[in-house]
Amino acid sequence: MVGRHSLELALPGATIGAAAGAMAGGLTLLAGQPAGLAALSALALAVPLALFGGLYGVLLGEGLLRHGTFGPSGLYWMAAFPLSRLFQDGVAGPGTTEGVGAFLAFQAMVSLGFALGFVWVHERLMPHWLLRRATVNPRAAALLETYVRHAQVTHRRKGARR
Repeated sequence: MVGRHSLELALPGATIGAAAGAMAGGLTLLAGQPAGLAALSALALAVPLALFGGLYGVLLGEGLLRHGTFGPSGLYWMAAFPLSRLFQDGVAGPGTTEGVGAFLAFQAMVSLGFALGFVWVHERLMPHWLLRRATVNPRAAALLETYVRHAQVTHRRKGARR
């Protein structure tokens, strides 16, 4: 049961990661590459991004990452995104012509933009998912409670400023 409960927490992040990776295939098509290479590129990025996105949700459920803060999430994606891109480049890309270190450094810089988008979408999807799963998943209920407490604190702070 614990495994299934954790997997349920992973689902929103895995979905976001898979969708983001699939978009890479569309971009590859727009760049004029063959459909087969676009599909391979999409799959090669979607799989690791889905795995890291799912792990992000599990880490939130375990309390190792906090929602509502960007710093730890940005650091998480500064490691996860370059590794995902390295995997994609190894499978469907031309290879790292500039060297692995330069490639990873550039991807780490790009990853902060990806992290902003990922966290923004995740923060909008996760509470709705938790509301659906909280009645049958105690981990979802506990995480939903932290979201509700955070919303209450934020609401009080905004009310105090008025």
